[in-house]
Amino acid sequence: MARLNLDTAAPRSRDGIDDVLIVGGGLAGIFTALKLAPRPVTILTAAPIGEGASSAWAQGGMAAAVAEGDTPEKHLADTLAAGAGIVDEAIARIMTREARGRIEDLLGYGVPFDRDLAGRLTVGREAAHSERRIVHVRGDMAGQAIMAALIETARQTPSIRLVEGFVGETLVTADGRVTGVVARPAVGGAAVLFPARAVVLATGGIGHLYAVTTNPPQANGHGLAMAARAGARLADPEFVQFHPTAVAVGRDPAPLATEALRGEGAILIDAAGRRFMPAIHPDAELAPRDVVARAIHAERMAGRGAFLDCRAAIGAHFAERFPTVYAACLSAGIDPAIMPIPVAPAAHYHMGGVWTDADGRTSLEGLWACGEVASTGAHGANRLASNSLLEAVVFAARIADDIRGRGPAPRGPAAAQSSGFDTDAVGALEASAPRSPASEVHLVAEIREAMQAHVGVLRDAEGIARALAILDAAERRVRTQATLNMIVAARIVAAAAFARTESRGGHYRSDFPETDPAQAHRSLLTLDDARRVAVEATAGHGRSVAVA
Repeated sequence: MARLNLDTAAPRSRDGIDDVLIVGGGLAGIFTALKLAPRPVTILTAAPIGEGASSAWAQGGMAAAVAEGDTPEKHLADTLAAGAGIVDEAIARIMTREARGRIEDLLGYGVPFDRDLAGRLTVGREAAHSERRIVHVRGDMAGQAIMAALIETARQTPSIRLVEGFVGETLVTADGRVTGVVARPAVGGAAVLFPARAVVLATGGIGHLYAVTTNPPQANGHGLAMAARAGARLADPEFVQFHPTAVAVGRDPAPLATEALRGEGAILIDAAGRRFMPAIHPDAELAPRDVVARAIHAERMAGRGAFLDCRAAIGAHFAERFPTVYAACLSAGIDPAIMPIPVAPAAHYHMGGVWTDADGRTSLEGLWACGEVASTGAHGANRLASNSLLEAVVFAARIADDIRGRGPAPRGPAAAQSSGFDTDAVGALEASAPRSPASEVHLVAEIREAMQAHVGVLRDAEGIARALAILDAAERRVRTQATLNMIVAARIVAAAAFARTESRGGHYRSDFPETDPAQAHRSLLTLDDARRVAVEATAGHGRSVAVA
């Protein structure tokens, strides 16, 4: 296994070990690095920085109580209500109270949030918010604009070293602490060791474990799997949020029709023009995302189709107010100003992930996590719209404070002990594999189809068990570490979904359609726990295994 020499980049310590290594170049990772400046930081990212991050694709905006009459307490109340009974209230209170400060930070980094003529931040309303509190950039370009501003600032920050084109595969541990990361070039090649005194996982979510998703391909659960294989505690992996209104034009990833469209009055109709949400929920199109996603799924399964009708509410102003959605629709032959948009639910956001405390610390010494790979408890069973970008910056800042407050980590050797799969063995497998990647691509497609069909918007014990059996079979055929990590992440999600025998938030069991008050708690588990549940499920046992 090689050790990479990049001495021409930003400073490292004299022994060649990174002070802080951040895995992931999305909002959470870059914000952590900026907040740590001038402390030396290396950002390791698979795609050119920002390009493989879901953050850049975020259309809705960022939630914060910045408008007159709004308060962090109101924002907290909405977050608790959306989270379906299992939000960690203390964590959510931190997030909503620190929101204004993080907005000010972003403004300082040059993010051009929309303002009115008086110079005040313009705020919009989205589903399940009681107030207008979503700050936007040109309607639906918040994620792209935030990332552009932060990337420019990061490139001009001498303490930040960017290493692009490397995919994290395995956490390295020694004496009970994380001491580095094994990564591989995204285009193929030998594994490389990146030793570090502090490692921050900011690898994003799991959307690409599903056949229909709004996420980029890099959001495939590899960070979750890396932490799980190292023995980290995981939390709430069964809670996957399916965005109700992905644009259904057969693309992978699917374009997103932002929540803000419904916030501005767009309605959902079937192919006959009948509006169906008022009969399902008193908030109609502004009902929580899980409710809207199931309603759209039901309309599509019944053959009636589902469409987002923006003609009356937005009409001729569509291109100006929502340019990203407008361009995506036009490229598919749809003019949303005069035509309804075909929509379908798509895997969009993972409420679960690597368990962290209020300072982003995981259960493993030397490892922090933030952004979608982490599970802070702020979202509970169903994330409130536009809280994701907020959570990323709030806890990224807290991680920076925590690492800075601890001073330099102990200077020890970066151990050769790596967690789980043997990277040298995988390298040998890859070297002997056929030049054509067709067999591995087919395997990945099987994983994604199994998750979509059996661990998606609607779930039941039989289907989840079938998905777990497919994952077991896939693991026996795996030839790359990257695909193994996808299988590990998928198994964690499916096993937790099997164990939770109720419906709550983003987790809906058709065989347990009611919410069980006795299960109104977060799921906490390890990879070993997930494996035990998977064995039981695939063995055909009917009883569930409680998740501690």
